[in-house]
Amino acid sequence: MGPNPSRVDIFAGYSYFGAHGVVKPSGVAYSSVNEGEILSGAYYFNKYAGFEIDGAAHPDGKNDALFTGVAGPVFRAPMQGFTLFAHGLVGGGRIGGPNSEGPVIYHEAYTWGPVIKAGGGMDYDLPFFHNRFSLRLFQADYQWIHADFGPYETDAIGQSVGGRTNMSGVVLSTGLVAHFGHIIPPPPVTYTCAVAPTTVFPGDPVTVTGTAVNLNPKKTATYTWSSTGGTVSGSSSVANVDTKDLAPGSYTVKGHVSEGAKIGQFADCSGDFTVKAFEPPTIGCSANPSTVNPGDSSTITATGVSPQNRPLTYSYSATAGTVSGSTNTATLSTAGAAPGTITVTCNVVDDKGQTATQMTTVTVVAPPKPPAPTTSSLCSVSFERDKKRPARVDNEGKACLDDLALNLQRTTDSKLAVVGNGATSEKKAAAKLAAERAVNTKDYLVTEKGIDASRIQVYTGSQDAKTVTTTLVPAGATLDSTGTTPVDEAAVKPQPRKAMAAKKHHHKK
Repeated sequence: MGPNPSRVDIFAGYSYFGAHGVVKPSGVAYSSVNEGEILSGAYYFNKYAGFEIDGAAHPDGKNDALFTGVAGPVFRAPMQGFTLFAHGLVGGGRIGGPNSEGPVIYHEAYTWGPVIKAGGGMDYDLPFFHNRFSLRLFQADYQWIHADFGPYETDAIGQSVGGRTNMSGVVLSTGLVAHFGHIIPPPPVTYTCAVAPTTVFPGDPVTVTGTAVNLNPKKTATYTWSSTGGTVSGSSSVANVDTKDLAPGSYTVKGHVSEGAKIGQFADCSGDFTVKAFEPPTIGCSANPSTVNPGDSSTITATGVSPQNRPLTYSYSATAGTVSGSTNTATLSTAGAAPGTITVTCNVVDDKGQTATQMTTVTVVAPPKPPAPTTSSLCSVSFERDKKRPARVDNEGKACLDDLALNLQRTTDSKLAVVGNGATSEKKAAAKLAAERAVNTKDYLVTEKGIDASRIQVYTGSQDAKTVTTTLVPAGATLDSTGTTPVDEAAVKPQPRKAMAAKKHHHKK
């Protein structure tokens, strides 16, 4: 039965009653009844719960018969292809016997008594006739009957009668189930419309597509269309609207689908579309590259679009430089233009005189500035070799200073920083020797190499060494004087580079 089970179920089939009980006080037992029929009807209030009436006949048993009629609630669990159910029923039963055909004849007359019946089973949906029938694979119930046959006595012919029984047993049934109606009525037909495109220009086609849901596949649906404007054509779920004679505005297309005159068998839908007046063109404008050096060129690209695909004409102008071109591309020349931003205007006009304008910019950059000059360390002079004149520039130091003089002569606007250092081993004389070394180095460059004294600054440094270091300071550069002290050149007298006089040796006569 699946998701939409039946409203009414009628079951008919075979029934077996396995009796278990005796009539007391005679002690005569009942036997099972192998042949029986069952008929039941169930009405369901919803998918799961209902009310059932059940009648069963078990006649002509081995020792007589039982007829029952019961009613009560029934519950089911519909699944795909089969249904499980359970019920609890009460009612009455007509029972006779038990028969005893032995030496002592014993037979109770039929009487009525209360019946309780409870159990369940499984139905399998047969795949034909649209699942109208199911096979009840089994129905298994527990059944209890109470019967009172009157006072126990022996009649005139010696037959014992009377007594009571509380008989129970299992009732097993199988057969066919017929289904009628449905819990859930068929869903109503629904209809939706989709219009494409929703906005058009006069003459553009409009297509309307209807989508119907819950149609009965056994019936043939009919479609009709109408519109508040234009001519609609189509007799299926798709229609077309001719808009060539429509004025700008909004319009509605209506659709109707029907497979019968009953409520739920037909539905309507509607969709809107808009006809708009012809529009002017639009334009986009870009430059590549957007940044150039003075004198370079940039390509200007204009992208014009006419909503009605009308022919377009392009033109250009610029706030500086020159721009040339009459198609969708032009060339901007920046020759003679000063550094800064040039605005280029792109123009487009269609054959109806409708125009559009867009602007882009090209930046002309100024030439890059040269890098700032920096100082550079040159050679250093050692004062380790002349122990007697530890501040004198010797010949090896002269070689360094000669190269340094060439540097100063090549860069006439640069200056030289000379830093003298003293060693800790020189003790208190270290500071004095450091200043003398710097002054002697400058003196050599001025007196022997002809370097302008104003181009040379002398300092004392903090290195623990008997050296002079030199730093070239180009014009515009700044010397990092950290750790140095300017030398007071008025207080330090330069030491000439004359060689020491040779000692005279006296020979003894």
